[in-house]
Amino acid sequence: MLAPYRALDLTDEKGFLCAKVLGDLGCDVIKIEKPGGDKARRIGPFYHDIYHPEKSLYWFAFNANKRGITLDIETADGQEILKKLIKKADFVIESFSPGYLDKLALGYSELSQVNDQIIVTSITPFGDTGPYKDFKAYDIVAMAMGGLLNLCGDPDRPPVAPNFFTSYLLAGAEAALGTLMALRWRRVSGRGTRVVISLQDEVLTASWDAVPYWAGSKTISKRSGPFSIRPNVTYRITWPCKDGYVTFFYFGGQTGAEGNRALVEWMDNEGIDCQFLKEQNWDSFDWDKLNQDEVDRLEKPLFPFFRGHTMAELYEGAVRRNIILYPLATAKDIVNNQQLKERDYWIEVNHPELQTNIVYPGAFVKASKTRCGIFRRAPLIGEHNQEIYEKELGFSKEELLMLKQAGTI
Repeated sequence: MLAPYRALDLTDEKGFLCAKVLGDLGCDVIKIEKPGGDKARRIGPFYHDIYHPEKSLYWFAFNANKRGITLDIETADGQEILKKLIKKADFVIESFSPGYLDKLALGYSELSQVNDQIIVTSITPFGDTGPYKDFKAYDIVAMAMGGLLNLCGDPDRPPVAPNFFTSYLLAGAEAALGTLMALRWRRVSGRGTRVVISLQDEVLTASWDAVPYWAGSKTISKRSGPFSIRPNVTYRITWPCKDGYVTFFYFGGQTGAEGNRALVEWMDNEGIDCQFLKEQNWDSFDWDKLNQDEVDRLEKPLFPFFRGHTMAELYEGAVRRNIILYPLATAKDIVNNQQLKERDYWIEVNHPELQTNIVYPGAFVKASKTRCGIFRRAPLIGEHNQEIYEKELGFSKEELLMLKQAGTI
């Protein structure tokens, strides 16, 4: 879809996903690293647990579909080289602190003079306006300041952060969308533009429902962990079983009546004491009409029943009986999922430097007339220096050697 276009990726972890999405759609993405390699290459896990900048699985995941060069844009030569690249580019994706590129005379106003069609997408902690614009932030800061961290974890314990960079992924996805919207506007107006993304804004977007709860009823949304917390009762939605967890709760009204009755019959056939469940009128079942003692009695038979089965047994039995229940899949479960296999979601990407293939998630969207997905593995450090500097920009080998010795590339 984006085969005619080129993006220069100047981001750190905050923006890797943005350029990755553009690359998945066919854009020619050039990842620009400092000489010696990006610090994100030190983020694990690592292939076969070997700590090495060329073996970071994190780097592999978020930088596939990119070519890679090294360049120090803080040097005068590096700035001139970047401007040469700008002339042939459509997008610049960057995640520096606001004002950093302006100090190097590489801000949007300067780059637009080099190429008035250029679209610059900036991914920042708090945007480029307001009292926080100069504040720095890692993922946990954005998660906390955006309100989402307060909703993560168990209700009786302090908040816990997810074990991946949630704010970076939210911002990266929105940055890709903003970049494509800017491209559409460029096709209409004939001009480039600048797109600014705030990590805090995107985290708040992900927890948007907490805001109207407060605005409408002065209710602060609470962490619920494996539970659903209602005004009068709390009920469990995540249950331990033999080999993991499943998600289930009694759905109210006609939506859940059939499945609830089927589950009660299933438990009864296996000798689980569920007389209280048999007496329920599932057609008019409503959590808001129960007290906590009734909820506890409804849930009591589920513990031994779920613990007596595997995730697969519960899932397969639920499908046969039209019960709304689903397993909590691990990475291993997902890779072996028959639905994803049938859709050819997983693909093997060749890593010649490792003499192996590695399984990657495939296309995030399927289109009838164009291809989306993984086209190449992530670049090695400076892997495409010669290809881009010599063949595309016309530098000689002698010039490249001098630039390398000077620490520019």
